[in-house]
Amino acid sequence: MPYIIDGKKISAEIKDELKVKVSELNKEGINPCLAVILVGDDPASHVYVNNKKKACEYIGIKSLSYELPEDTKEEELIELVEKLNKDDSVNGILVQLPLPKQIDEDKIIKTIDPYKDVDGFHPMSVGALSIGQKGFVSCTPAGIVQLLKRSNIDIDGKECVIIGRSNIVGKPMSMLMIRENATVTVCHSHTKDLKEVCNRADILIVAIGKREMIDESYVKDGAVVIDVGMHRKEDGHLCGDVNYESASKKASAITPVPGGVGPMTIAMLMYNCVKAVEL
Repeated sequence: MPYIIDGKKISAEIKDELKVKVSELNKEGINPCLAVILVGDDPASHVYVNNKKKACEYIGIKSLSYELPEDTKEEELIELVEKLNKDDSVNGILVQLPLPKQIDEDKIIKTIDPYKDVDGFHPMSVGALSIGQKGFVSCTPAGIVQLLKRSNIDIDGKECVIIGRSNIVGKPMSMLMIRENATVTVCHSHTKDLKEVCNRADILIVAIGKREMIDESYVKDGAVVIDVGMHRKEDGHLCGDVNYESASKKASAITPVPGGVGPMTIAMLMYNCVKAVEL
């Protein structure tokens, strides 16, 4: 049986550490504050936003919530973001994605002050990551690095294969793993001989967006498997991009879905909110 990497436990550790840090900041008269903007009625987005509010409450971060109707105009959203940019009491701004089709997501991301960009999506944040400078790192990739480190999984010198090249996970993940001295290969829909490439991986990170696609035939004996996917089966149960039962036969360590990468994303968002105070 592989070692099961417990994202719930590790995220709880991070939140407890942040709680202590925020308490110390409070003693200095500093009160970290996160502004969350939600546009429309997407049920999944509502769940994410509520989880973020609960995490803020637990750690002691003040949270401001702006829930806007589905038909909100782009200019109205930009106006609100610019107002929060100027508000010195707000340390972090998060606009929940996806946005309704009349709003250009890219434009909104670029409107957020880079020093308040706790999602780590602003081009300035991405640029800082690519050249190894200080800045916000996208929460899911940052959470994966913490999962590995806090599970005593050595990254240095290891061969890492990432399946998926999205701006939110794949690309920043590759840069973070390079920063940790891994040798990195990024695979995508045009990759030839995907199984062959995956079978070289000491650490296999899967963010492909296809339900239970990766089975034991993609996994090298003793590899660490990190599953970023999240899907709902017909029976209502959640699963990832990895066929957990099959991949577990070969993996030395694996993340479950749910309870693996998911909780880490919110923990790292909270980490970025506290970091925003320092920046």
